[in-house]
Amino acid sequence: MPAERRSASRADAGRASLHAGSTLWCGLAVALLTTAVWADNFANAYYDARRDQIVVTMAYRGSNPDHTFSLKWGQCKESVDGGAREIVAEVLDSQWQDAATQNFKKTTRFSLADVQCRPAKLTLRTAPRFLYTLQIPARPQ
Repeated sequence: MPAERRSASRADAGRASLHAGSTLWCGLAVALLTTAVWADNFANAYYDARRDQIVVTMAYRGSNPDHTFSLKWGQCKESVDGGAREIVAEVLDSQWQDAATQNFKKTTRFSLADVQCRPAKLTLRTAPRFLYTLQIPARPQ
């Protein structure tokens, strides 16, 4: 086989190997993104002034609709520049390891009666990196 032809064959083999590697990486990225979509996420969240509650609707995947959600409150942070206070609450799923077989939505109400950090910007957080930010006003009179 002439030297030019051997070089072309090696180049074609290299391109095929590179293409196969790229395809593998793309497939892995899609799989990881698909897994992330299965994580708990916020469908909606708002402050209910009439009841002084945060109303959170979670979209999640699981084998059953019986997941319960709770909040793990962080510390109140005063603004350095005189702006609004800030507080973070992590939304915890009671069945976070449940097999992701079906889509579900659940709305949960969380009382703010014991929250002293008010008014404040509240950031709700759930794994892996989903955030929802809303404003909670001063305590009702």
